Amino acid sequence: MRDKQHERPTAASPGFCGRYADDSGHLVDFLARTEDELRAVPPKGERDERQTAVADEAHRTARRARHRFVEAHAEHVYRELTDDRKAFLRLDDLAYQASELLPGLVPTKERIEEERALPQGAKDGREIDQGIFFWGLLRSCAAGRHLMDAMRRPTLRALAALPGFRDNGYVELGLVSVRRDGDVAEVTVDNHEFLNAEDDLLVADLEVAVDLVLLDDSVRVGVMRGAPMRHPRYAGRRVFSAGINLTRLYQGDISLLDFFLGRELGYINKIFRGITVADAAGDWLDEPVEKPWIGVVDTFAIGGGAQILLCFDHVVATDEAYFTLPALKEGIIPGAANLRLPRQAGTRLSRQSILHNRRIDAASAEGALLVDAVVAPDRVEGAVSAVAEELANPAVIANRRMLNQHEEPADVFRQYMAAYALEQSRRLYSSDLVANLERTWISRNR
Repeated sequence: MRDKQHERPTAASPGFCGRYADDSGHLVDFLARTEDELRAVPPKGERDERQTAVADEAHRTARRARHRFVEAHAEHVYRELTDDRKAFLRLDDLAYQASELLPGLVPTKERIEEERALPQGAKDGREIDQGIFFWGLLRSCAAGRHLMDAMRRPTLRALAALPGFRDNGYVELGLVSVRRDGDVAEVTVDNHEFLNAEDDLLVADLEVAVDLVLLDDSVRVGVMRGAPMRHPRYAGRRVFSAGINLTRLYQGDISLLDFFLGRELGYINKIFRGITVADAAGDWLDEPVEKPWIGVVDTFAIGGGAQILLCFDHVVATDEAYFTLPALKEGIIPGAANLRLPRQAGTRLSRQSILHNRRIDAASAEGALLVDAVVAPDRVEGAVSAVAEELANPAVIANRRMLNQHEEPADVFRQYMAAYALEQSRRLYSSDLVANLERTWISRNR
């Protein structure tokens, strides 16, 4: 019986007419049939060549249908999920509610958790369906703008921790701590086991930390710096970031929503554009809460660490610090660096960095395009204090807002993130990325 099912051609793509009620019904029926075909074959690692071909074709036709549907109806779906944009839902809430509203459009939470338990190379790539969904939402002006606004709202963890932080001026969040000193708050990253490489847990802690800095009225300037490491090679030295946590990615424990999309639309966008708070001051002009930020790089900022620097208002680095963007070597897209690096470093240097993993030393002429101050290691604290005093000027907020609006309009970022959602989700399940992870994992074990 199974052999006959394998020999059946995959059902034709559903015929859409442009009316949401009809198209959604056709889509759900069609996706149920393709899901039946996928259930009829073994898990990915156990398929023979013919079964692999059947599964691949089922995914292809299903994704083609999802893509066509959200291209036409993303805004309608978003209105239904958010009660006509009255509710502000984060990425995971949107995705899992959409899986109930239109079964098959995106994977259920249970299906994602099943895949999460597998190594990256053993997954069926269900997150690609989430990438298609958020491509559709973000490319819609109305839905995309509302979604970005929702992602810039304070997290519940931050709101719960805020009273204690206001009283004590310090909070420990797990992999991140925040300490207030006068009107400056320093976010210290201490994921020492992985040299401050980012994963889902660290991204979640960083967003809470950024929220607290922005929500505390007594803070005028935010600072982000790596903690002294306990790793033998860097013992006692501060590390800003080693990029993405490749160990977690190999293990299948880096998610599209909580890491790749949540990181860009969450804490990094909050650093760049501030947070949105409903009725923040009851004023006639509803403005985001913004503050200037200083990044401090003592040794290196690799990958995602280099990406974050592009959003800071001032970067202080030691004369031994360097930056790289090895995303191409890893097989992924380096966040929003493709959008932001060219305007800071120029097209040629950007292509050399992204396509050829060129190392940029802070003390070099090229480094001057990315760093504002290069100092000896023993002069970092003094340099940070001096620039923080300058950035505490109340007029800085209005000026940084105008600079950011001109350099990167919100709609330009939204359109980039729509494309990023689709492209990054596909890269995560590409054969070359899996092969790169396998080689890296084997090499590290040796």
